[in-house]
Amino acid sequence: MNFFKSAGAVLLGLVVIFALSHVTDVVLEKSGLMLLPFDSNPLWLKLFVTFYRTFYVFVGGYVTAKVSHANPMLHTIVLASIGTVLGILGAIAMWSEPPHWYPITLIILGWPSAWLGGKLRVKN
Repeated sequence: MNFFKSAGAVLLGLVVIFALSHVTDVVLEKSGLMLLPFDSNPLWLKLFVTFYRTFYVFVGGYVTAKVSHANPMLHTIVLASIGTVLGILGAIAMWSEPPHWYPITLIILGWPSAWLGGKLRVKN
């Protein structure tokens, strides 16, 4: 039973990250602010997307730590590690599309962002 609680806490963190990112992307696309392909957007928008995705990873780490039944930081580290692997796979899959700095930045910022979210929850 503890395995399912642990897996659920990590899965919830992933769902929060994906859902928030997707909804924000859709709003930006529907409003006409974000263009496809992504490289056709101005630098300020690319940086904004990088910021909110990193913030959502922070939120996902916080949520994972909050709902974990025990060892909240361990659950957050598992979330961060899964996110890093998914980020690397995503970067590989999208490598033919510029800008290359974008997925690399998300990979670099993702792990510490999730960790900080979990740490903030544990501290409170």
